[in-house]
Amino acid sequence: MVFDAHSDILNDVTRRRLNGETEILSSCHLPRLKKGGVEGSVFVIWVDPPYTEDYLARTKQIISCARAEIESCEEVRLVTTYDKMQQAASDGKFYIFAGVEGMAAIGEDLDKIDMYYDFGCRDAMLTWNEANQLAAGANSGEDYGLTDLGKRAVRRMQEKHMLLDVSHLNEAGFWDMVNLARGPITASHSNCRALCDVPRNLTDDQLRAIRDLDGVVGLNSFNILIDSDPAAQSVETLARHADHMINVMGIDHVGCGFDFCEFLTDYAMSTMTDNPDSAPIGMKDASEIPNLFACFEKMGMTKEEMDKIARRNFQDLLRRVIG
Repeated sequence: MVFDAHSDILNDVTRRRLNGETEILSSCHLPRLKKGGVEGSVFVIWVDPPYTEDYLARTKQIISCARAEIESCEEVRLVTTYDKMQQAASDGKFYIFAGVEGMAAIGEDLDKIDMYYDFGCRDAMLTWNEANQLAAGANSGEDYGLTDLGKRAVRRMQEKHMLLDVSHLNEAGFWDMVNLARGPITASHSNCRALCDVPRNLTDDQLRAIRDLDGVVGLNSFNILIDSDPAAQSVETLARHADHMINVMGIDHVGCGFDFCEFLTDYAMSTMTDNPDSAPIGMKDASEIPNLFACFEKMGMTKEEMDKIARRNFQDLLRRVIG
């Protein structure tokens, strides 16, 4: 069974609900997730283009639609602690941790962090790819890290036992976060820069810093983070990223944060890549996650090692940080 530490499904839920649809999780997403062995996931609030003109309004819209959808779907349960996750799994529910992918919506008002927390967010990134009043994203073109306001936000998030997520920070922001961290951090959906040299991926020094804080990095299936050569953007190459992470950090610090995008709008995808097909060869969506673990088996991983990557490492991280 798999725990996926990063999913943008709430954007699809919002788009469809605003168009009058209901039962989106049960009809459009859960069958594919269950086929792939996914038992739970972090569903993030991400303000997608073209809604960045008003981050706060779109954030409230996503929260409202997500709350209505989750409350109406008997197959899922929103959880906020490790014990609640365990109970949901025991009850046969697909469990959802909420997260936030970019906090531009708070502006300069740190009290708005409570808006995310009260909805249930326990994993949080300061930025997406943009630069905002808190920090600069990896693809922002800026070289500054966390602002003074961003550092205060990090302290507030740690007081609330939210998991600090560095996946979209630029390098300066990453090291600011490392210096501020009082416990484990995560890069929920990032790969290795040694294998694919793009700003969203992590250097070996960054991987070791996350290891030293007892954190976890989630493998990302987005094709341009796997290899620069389209012919090598495959599930086999993604497995090589896992192997590199294990060699640098150890098996206890690698997880899954697949960031599947097949349900996002063409406009949102165009802001990230020129290629509308973001899936790697051999793993087009969540239903084909078993192909990755077949690669791991061929690489000689034991069942215990695969289970750590599949779910146990991230689940244990959440237990240690959020309780």
